[in-house]
Amino acid sequence: MKKLKELLGKSFKVVIFILFTILWSLFVYLIDGEWLYFFPLIVGDVLFWETINWQFWKKKEKKKKKEKSEIKSWFNAILFAVVAATILRTFLIEAYTIPTSSMEKSLLIGDFLFVSKVSYGPRVPMTPIAFPLVHHTLPFTKKTPAYLKWIQLNHYRMKGLGDVERNDCVVFNYPADDALHPERPIDKKENYIKRCVGIPGDVIEIKNTDLYVNGEPQTITKKMRNQFRYFVKTDGTLFSERTLNKYNIYEGQILSRNGDYELILNDESLAAIKRFTYVKKVEKIVIDKGVKVNSPELIFPEDNFNWNLDNFGPIKIPQAGSQVDISADNVELYKRIIETYENNKLEIIDGEIYINDKLASTYTFKMDYYWMMGDNRHNSLDSRYWGFVPEDHVVGKALFIWMSWDKNKNGINKIRWNRLFNAIH
Repeated sequence: MKKLKELLGKSFKVVIFILFTILWSLFVYLIDGEWLYFFPLIVGDVLFWETINWQFWKKKEKKKKKEKSEIKSWFNAILFAVVAATILRTFLIEAYTIPTSSMEKSLLIGDFLFVSKVSYGPRVPMTPIAFPLVHHTLPFTKKTPAYLKWIQLNHYRMKGLGDVERNDCVVFNYPADDALHPERPIDKKENYIKRCVGIPGDVIEIKNTDLYVNGEPQTITKKMRNQFRYFVKTDGTLFSERTLNKYNIYEGQILSRNGDYELILNDESLAAIKRFTYVKKVEKIVIDKGVKVNSPELIFPEDNFNWNLDNFGPIKIPQAGSQVDISADNVELYKRIIETYENNKLEIIDGEIYINDKLASTYTFKMDYYWMMGDNRHNSLDSRYWGFVPEDHVVGKALFIWMSWDKNKNGINKIRWNRLFNAIH
């Protein structure tokens, strides 16, 4: 070892570090301990970078260092911060903002969340060469991709703390984003957040707005605030904006100056509206079973099923390894899974199904799938429109709110103090 050190000189540490990293990676691979791959970063910091005092219990001896230029010092500090933040964001935890009202009033527009990557296991980046700390588009541009497509890795998820469970608030890549941006890889699709109401193997059905899972009503947790659209009629008295805001009613519209309204309400705001003496009628707006409604967004699946937002299913959530009978009557349910998510060639010829040029009457799923819905049931673009969410689209679990900002208020009152550091359920 001494002779090798003399032979290599200043390169000794670098060579030993490279050899250690190769041998360590082989060891980790053999024991299937993938999280241990990060250990060489700690060794590298001890040997070279010295950004962290790993022996904090000892008094650190001051070494005479070569003076660095201020520019070089700033560069090193910024580089370390970017690398550390990228590793943290990719494998551990990421910040996320609620942009739409699809989860009102469980999660509000202006809520800032931390999303755990380790809850379900972090995905190894499918597009490893990308501009750090941004999602899919370079800052200050509208269309310039922040990643290179010519290196693409297959989906792989590291071990996590658990699996996706019913009623988890899950961040995932929007499956139907390929219709708008076909060039984007899976991990660069838009991020959405919804509640997972169906896990692999579950049977989902909606009857007159009520959700049933495996034949039982959905379990409503303490912090869930499901909302629906209601027709409200008064004696002609009009609600003031201040009155509606007092009861956190921000969505809806006035239908006539005679006191007819369409309001989106949860249980609390519904009870408050009913207490007004001048309110004569409150009725949930429900689309009857079998009625197809013309709208810009088509209900999943587009053909053969007369389902709508309020009466949907039953439908079984696909599970990896499970087999389903397919025919011309039900293939629309699974067409996107077979073709897009699991990369097969599917053709329908004379009413017969061909997969990869072979006649097929069954199909075995390669991945697990989930059913995601917003708590704001009548104002949520969710699985009722675009179907199943593949396992490789799942990003992480929403943990807690670290900041909440109300755009309808001014000054210090913009901060919703009562929501800070609330856990998400």
